[in-house]
Amino acid sequence: MPRHPARITALALLFAALPGASRGAPAIDVLSNRADLISGGDVLIEVVLPPATPPSSVVLLNNGSPATVVSGVDSDGRFIARVTGLALGSNLLTAQTPSGEASASVVNHPNGGPVFSGPQIQPWTCQSGALDAQCDQPAEYTYLYKSTDPTAGLQAYDPQSPPTDVANTTTDGGVTVPFIIRQERGFQDRDEYKILTLFQPGQPWDPWAAQPQWNHKVLVTHGGGCGGDYSPGGAPLEDYAGTIPANPAFQQSYIAALGRGFAVMSTALDNNGHNCNIAVQAESLMMAKERLVEQYGEIRYTIGTGCSGGSLVQQQISNAYPGIYQGLLTTCAYPDTFSAGAQFADYHMLRTYFEDSSKWGSGVAWTPTQFADVEGHLSHLNAIAADELLFKAATNPEGTCVSAGQVYNSDTNPGGVRCGILDYLLNILGPRPPEVWSPNETIVGHGFGGSFIDNVGIQYGLEALQQLKITPAQFVDLNAQIGGLDIDIEPSPTRIHADTPALTNAYRSGSINDGSHMTSVPIINAMGPDPGIAHDTVHTWWMRWRLDRDHGNHDNHVIWGGPAPLIGDPNYTVQSLVAMDRWLSEVELDTSVTPLAQKIRYHKPGDIHDQCSDGAGTKVQDDLCPDPVIPVFGTPRTVAGDVDTADTMKCQLRPIDRNDDYGPLGLLTFTDQQWSQLETAFAEGVCDYSKPPVAVQPTVTWLKYGDDQGNPIYGGAPLPPAPIGVARGWASEAFTLPEPGASALLCAGIALVALLARRRGVAR
Repeated sequence: MPRHPARITALALLFAALPGASRGAPAIDVLSNRADLISGGDVLIEVVLPPATPPSSVVLLNNGSPATVVSGVDSDGRFIARVTGLALGSNLLTAQTPSGEASASVVNHPNGGPVFSGPQIQPWTCQSGALDAQCDQPAEYTYLYKSTDPTAGLQAYDPQSPPTDVANTTTDGGVTVPFIIRQERGFQDRDEYKILTLFQPGQPWDPWAAQPQWNHKVLVTHGGGCGGDYSPGGAPLEDYAGTIPANPAFQQSYIAALGRGFAVMSTALDNNGHNCNIAVQAESLMMAKERLVEQYGEIRYTIGTGCSGGSLVQQQISNAYPGIYQGLLTTCAYPDTFSAGAQFADYHMLRTYFEDSSKWGSGVAWTPTQFADVEGHLSHLNAIAADELLFKAATNPEGTCVSAGQVYNSDTNPGGVRCGILDYLLNILGPRPPEVWSPNETIVGHGFGGSFIDNVGIQYGLEALQQLKITPAQFVDLNAQIGGLDIDIEPSPTRIHADTPALTNAYRSGSINDGSHMTSVPIINAMGPDPGIAHDTVHTWWMRWRLDRDHGNHDNHVIWGGPAPLIGDPNYTVQSLVAMDRWLSEVELDTSVTPLAQKIRYHKPGDIHDQCSDGAGTKVQDDLCPDPVIPVFGTPRTVAGDVDTADTMKCQLRPIDRNDDYGPLGLLTFTDQQWSQLETAFAEGVCDYSKPPVAVQPTVTWLKYGDDQGNPIYGGAPLPPAPIGVARGWASEAFTLPEPGASALLCAGIALVALLARRRGVAR
């Protein structure tokens, strides 16, 4: 892989010029991850050698003893080594040469985790074949191939008895090879990962000398839904693994990527339906990328792809853990779990009222069309789908995540495992404070996971009332009767108050994705109309509107629409991959010190912009699809007056006003009895959406949720600045910050290095 020799030479000159440095000394560059986030006992490093120093003269030590090393020289003459046998905790690597030596500290974490996600979920039942309680198991390798029969999918390949119908493929680098794939399956962070690459059986592959068909790019696939399991799952590579019917287009996208020379990677923990915890998702992907670098070689850039939960994993991680992805391909998108969670909680509460006419007041009657008017949708079926497929599955504390004898029951087993996601996210949200404990929490002896859900002051159906779609009597009865949910997600006669500090931590963690750190990743979002299965296109707009709000533009966000339900056009999964690859390759060429967000704007190819397709692979206009091709619906909260960005979990309140709150033109009047009901329902006040949400704050990037002794850090604490030593393929400040106290000469030198290595300007 080309490595910019000018930069390497300049680095050597720079380190030689630093105070106290020997002009003939080597340097150590950690390649596989941030030096203090290494896991699994091995690390890939480069020893930057002084001129005329033969690699054979290098002696590598670990903590003062000879290191266990395999090494080689890449095509640019760089000396690369994989050091194995690292001890848990700090390791001091030293490279000795005849002219001097260099050292670098590497912190190694267990292969079974955690690295930064904090104390792990218990109880955890490992897979059959696991060697220990952390589910460690040696990697297994199998082979697949693509047939010359275009109707056949991937099939098993036996190198000892190769089939005769193996197709050929030519990569984007012009290398033609048989379409044979090696699949690596292993376990990290107590769960499964998979890495697939084009592979020539019988030929060597080292991280400094990869087989030529690999283009050093990575595609990461994801799964949908939202849940929290207590045992390993499957890495979602076979196809889209969500709550909607699987679409062959998603499988086609990763097969196409393999044929172009990409490595394709996935982890079970980046399947949102299996693991809805943002920190564990990011940790798992980071560990898998590290494994890929150490075994296969350095990465140029990483692209994510996925629908539904697969889209929200990409977007919330890009905001909270920038650098894991360099490009996003999102479909049937959500910006995060919690924003949609608030919408679906409203659906759940509205259903308990709408679908039980015994709760309706005297003389009040509702039609299904009016249900939808309050919900902001065309049909009430959307609320049913969201509630049954997503909300109930994610929030049921008496679910089936563990054996029947272990699971929580509020009456018979209050100390059991609660299967809802609030306890699964305990490290992130923190426990509920004692003053709000239920009797069951007192029995358990600690607070359940805090809840971020709040509906105090929400005037459900306000816009429908103002538009005369519902009557004052319906509006009053709904808001007087709707109530809320208790900590067990059971109906409550009173409205829900979000827990403290869970609400603050939800914003802080990025589980509510404000988009504040997302301009450094390009996004191509494919979308189509939603027939009523909880994937409204408004969720795509939430992301765009948040970018506009926080950054004044959405230059890194492209929408491709079409009439195919949810996905717009089945051809988009491959077309968007090719487009994103072109976009990132243009950005990659700019090695200047220009901020990454600006590079992404400057180097976006002119033909990559919003567009609308006919659904069969042909673009019909260079702009967004109009309504009714892709209608945009609202939510119960936008009908209640919420802002379009929909990231208000808890609103600020103001007193209810009989004269000013309702209209139009005084046509709406309430009887004194009705007004008394409203005053009781809104005793604390009604939402004032002109003010910022309660507890809102920007996402804090790269939070860790445990200390060195294994104790939780509820709500997280920022990682310290990165040690010197930059991992390639991790475009993020978390991986490139110099050590505290680094000299001004070093900072100036970095700018000089970038200038020397520049291959093109940023101007167009």
